[in-house]
Amino acid sequence: MASTCGKITRVEILTLMAVLAGSLALTALARRYNLSAPLLVVVVALGVALVPGVPRLELEPELVLTVVLPPLLYSTSLESSLTHFKRALRPIVALGVVLVAVTAVVVAFVVHLLLPDVPFASALVLGAVVAPPDAVTAVAIGRKLGLPRRVMTVLTGESLVNDAAALTLYKVALAAVAGTAGSAGHGFAVFGVATVLGIAVGLAIGAAVVLIRRQLDDPLIESAFGIIVPFAAYVAAEHLHPFSDDFGGSGVLAVVAAGLFLGHRSIYASPATRMQDRSVWASIDVLLESLVFAMMGLQLPFVLEGAQHAARDNGTLALVAVAVLAVTMLVRIPAVFVSAYLPQTVRLFGRDRAAPSWRTLAVVSWTGMRGVVTLAAAAGVPAGTPGREEIQLFAFTVAIGTVLIQGLTLPPLIRVLKVQDPSEAERDEAEELAAREVAKKAAHERLREISRDRLASLDLPPERIDRLKERLERLVDTRYRFAKAAITLSGEERAGSPQAQFAKARRELLITQRKAMLEENRAGRLDDEILQKVLRELDLEELSVSTTLTNRLS
Repeated sequence: MASTCGKITRVEILTLMAVLAGSLALTALARRYNLSAPLLVVVVALGVALVPGVPRLELEPELVLTVVLPPLLYSTSLESSLTHFKRALRPIVALGVVLVAVTAVVVAFVVHLLLPDVPFASALVLGAVVAPPDAVTAVAIGRKLGLPRRVMTVLTGESLVNDAAALTLYKVALAAVAGTAGSAGHGFAVFGVATVLGIAVGLAIGAAVVLIRRQLDDPLIESAFGIIVPFAAYVAAEHLHPFSDDFGGSGVLAVVAAGLFLGHRSIYASPATRMQDRSVWASIDVLLESLVFAMMGLQLPFVLEGAQHAARDNGTLALVAVAVLAVTMLVRIPAVFVSAYLPQTVRLFGRDRAAPSWRTLAVVSWTGMRGVVTLAAAAGVPAGTPGREEIQLFAFTVAIGTVLIQGLTLPPLIRVLKVQDPSEAERDEAEELAAREVAKKAAHERLREISRDRLASLDLPPERIDRLKERLERLVDTRYRFAKAAITLSGEERAGSPQAQFAKARRELLITQRKAMLEENRAGRLDDEILQKVLRELDLEELSVSTTLTNRLS
């Protein structure tokens, strides 16, 4: 947000709170009725922006790049598989780095051709601004419609690295506009240094966090400490200039490296820490993503105002804006196919794998929705830059246009082309079932050791020891049967299975106990603090009631 006095006013604070509340309400509505939350929020925000008298919120580039972008990248990195990321490194680099540069150059040539008085350096700034896709919408749609895991890995990985490539190119282009840029080799050197330093900073911070968390042994403090990580990684890398002001680290890559490292190490964290981290970052994601798409739509007044100040015919600007939108979307299509069907050394999905089908590539080529980074970078173009108003107008057109056009058409495209991989689900089920069988056998083996070394030493009658052993065996076997039912049975079979009925009965008993406790509290026979303690125990028990089965039934 911006203010004339340099401080955030009360009106701006209230407006921001209203935007947050409204965007969250729309997101909740979209989730309830199985709609696309980003599309709904953007469309409503566009309509609100046109209402006379509505307070205006200006997009502050520094706020987006230092406060909004790092946690979004970090949470996505935490949930990403480092193993899958490394396997798909070649396609991720092809789409997240090479295609970004190609898109920027092609867009720059088109703009300079259509508007010759806009310097090529300024056109390249625009190209860098509109080059990086934001995979939030695409990944959400793909996950809902069951895109193959390889495709999801590539789309997610691309979104993690393309911002770094685009923002580095953006800085080089701005330097060219200012007349301080060096040769093309200098630009490659800037990108190389930014990559190395960014990854190094991220890994160093990730390793430090792992060491610190080992000493804490406190899930609450560990999660609170983890919230600092993306901001620390981004700021540390961006302010690291060991050689000169031109050469610094990439904050984006630092966040991604830290997130991938800590996500990979999270399997060794305590269960309480993992559960708490998931809840914390899921809530942060929903909040920031809702705000991001609302702010995208609310930028319409600023873009229209900038277009009015541009000394050009509005019809010409509109035509060029449409041309830039079309070029930005279309350049991705041949690039994806070419990179997939070139010889083995540049094959899209890895040298040891066959190239994907044309249907899969068609879907990947249509997942080029732009996001708030495009608008933030456009808003951050310095005043006095030739073509600044045009850059902001074209960036807004590309961001909103791709979200609406590709976001609306991607789901039917996936359905029509039928790119889902049923065999992948079958392989996943077989792998999970085999792993659970191994876990059950390991548990029974350990139970025999416990019975021999621990239960036998108890001063209890043999029949009671046998009952204890049987109870433990039933716990292991029941958990396995629940998981097996969730994996192997169909939806209707799961709903009517004994496991499902048992889980529902346990839930009803827990709900009854909870209601009784609340009634005791209302009657003044149970203290509030004791009530909270008991409720926490009941809540944890309910979460443990066949989580896998009940989740798949719901």
